[in-house]
Amino acid sequence: MSTQTETARTELKNQMAAELLEATGTRVPVAPLRDRLENMTVQDAYEIQTTQLEHHLAAGRVLAGRKVGLTSLAMQRQLGVDSPDFGFFFEDMVHHDEARIPASQFIQPKVEPELGFILKETLHGPGITLEQAAAAIGAIYPAIEIIDSRVTDWDIKLVDTIADNASCGAIAVSAHALWLDPCDPAGLLDVTCSLLIDGEVTGTGTGEDVMAHPLAPLAWLANVLGEQGVALEAGQLILPGSFTVAMPVVSNSTATADFGPLGSLTIHFTD
Repeated sequence: MSTQTETARTELKNQMAAELLEATGTRVPVAPLRDRLENMTVQDAYEIQTTQLEHHLAAGRVLAGRKVGLTSLAMQRQLGVDSPDFGFFFEDMVHHDEARIPASQFIQPKVEPELGFILKETLHGPGITLEQAAAAIGAIYPAIEIIDSRVTDWDIKLVDTIADNASCGAIAVSAHALWLDPCDPAGLLDVTCSLLIDGEVTGTGTGEDVMAHPLAPLAWLANVLGEQGVALEAGQLILPGSFTVAMPVVSNSTATADFGPLGSLTIHFTD
């Protein structure tokens, strides 16, 4: 039972949202949030995230899509959690093939290889099935998420990363679709992706490593947001989670999400 009053908790959550917004601009990380909000819950964390989303939208930024994180056992083990989370990203956070991205835009960046689903139909849960999720996808692209923590030294638990917009830093998505049929469950399950840093393979996974099936995070997200009255809109880009553990990058690093004969995406980090 928390000894903090609801008014005090609300004020502290608003303060935390403001701190994370400031850290995004200054690149100066904040102390772990879980140690400051007594008995911090997942709901508390999403309220902090939503406050930031509302701030950005009010400032005129355009929502480009959503990301689901912590969907692979590898990533859950890496961060010591046992459930997925989700966040958002804006059009000005999206990069493309061979992009040159200043590493200085981030505090402590890492990269994850992912699929990118472009929706051709709106998904409004709850009650979305895997079949309905598949039917809503217009095309599938190679993608890389650049994750970044506004919390010092990646010292995070689930509530910290949720509040920090699921540690989203930026997104890269190829202009060239993969030869994958979203309505072919076996094809998505068996797809293989490797993450390469400076040409060296650092990890490889299959679709089965993404929450047992890459469509599962999409349906999960549609249903979770649907319970809040929020839809995944046609035209949005949805990233369902990483095939491998995340790997750090620095200036002059190159990262590739390699789907073999299906396609790939490469981005570069500059000074």
